[in-house]
Amino acid sequence: MNTINSILQFHRLLSLPDPLHPLISIVNLEDIRLKNDPALEKFTTTFYSVSLKRDVEAKMKYGQNYYDFDKGILSFTAPKKIQILDLKDFDLPNNGAGTGYALFFHPDFLGKHSIAAAIKNYGFFSYEMNEALHLSEKEEKDIIDIFLKIKDEYQFVDQHTQDIIISQIDLLLNYCNRFYQRQFITRKPVNNDLLTKMENMLDEYFEQEQPLKNGLPTVEFLSDKLHVSPHYLSDMLRSLTGQSAQQHIHEKLIDKAKEYLSSSNLSVAEIAYQLGFEYPQSFNKLFKKKTEMSPLEFRQSFN
Repeated sequence: MNTINSILQFHRLLSLPDPLHPLISIVNLEDIRLKNDPALEKFTTTFYSVSLKRDVEAKMKYGQNYYDFDKGILSFTAPKKIQILDLKDFDLPNNGAGTGYALFFHPDFLGKHSIAAAIKNYGFFSYEMNEALHLSEKEEKDIIDIFLKIKDEYQFVDQHTQDIIISQIDLLLNYCNRFYQRQFITRKPVNNDLLTKMENMLDEYFEQEQPLKNGLPTVEFLSDKLHVSPHYLSDMLRSLTGQSAQQHIHEKLIDKAKEYLSSSNLSVAEIAYQLGFEYPQSFNKLFKKKTEMSPLEFRQSFN
């Protein structure tokens, strides 16, 4: 595993000129000359990247999946995320990076601006490559305009440069949020199927009493079974139903708890263990938060 510690180091690995600014760079993908360097086989970076890519021959593995960039898409990588570049059977040193642009920026560039904390709330930095954003022609133009504005701005650094560039990054991420919402809507039939599969999985999990053996179902468990990333699953569900994956799990837990409380003689503690809680107090707290009454009060309401 190789860690690429700076944008300068990454530029040199991609046979690019040194960046004009040490903490931010816009790259034209046509200028990249990939080489068979072991450092590119499996690596992480210390900086963020947002890339608009078309016609990429080299295959990238990010997370668990390979992705072939044969169409224009927008993808995101976060610091410390493992990336694998598959260069075998590729005609080096010709350009395999395709066309488009990439923005690299180090967390230090964001300084004390509010975006430094807010960027962690953009789930798409944790999406898999096969969950990348597919842009319309108009959307692509909007993104390229921002990339070029950032590139123009850091050519001549003054006291306003950082603030202006950060405002452009903020605009870029807000556009990406909007475009992902559009993509969730246009893929609604597929996402509805995903929601149905998840609901069936949760039903099966509780019906087979798996919580007794494996504990509470988690977002990671569901996303792994559904072959999507946890953040993508939650963001997709939120756009579809208004609830995150964790909220769906809690809703299913409460429904099952109500079933036990109203139709069995199990004690509250036994029901908690049946549902996968390690401590009955945690079950009581969640139940009261969701229903505004304790499990015992709910049971007594049937008497």
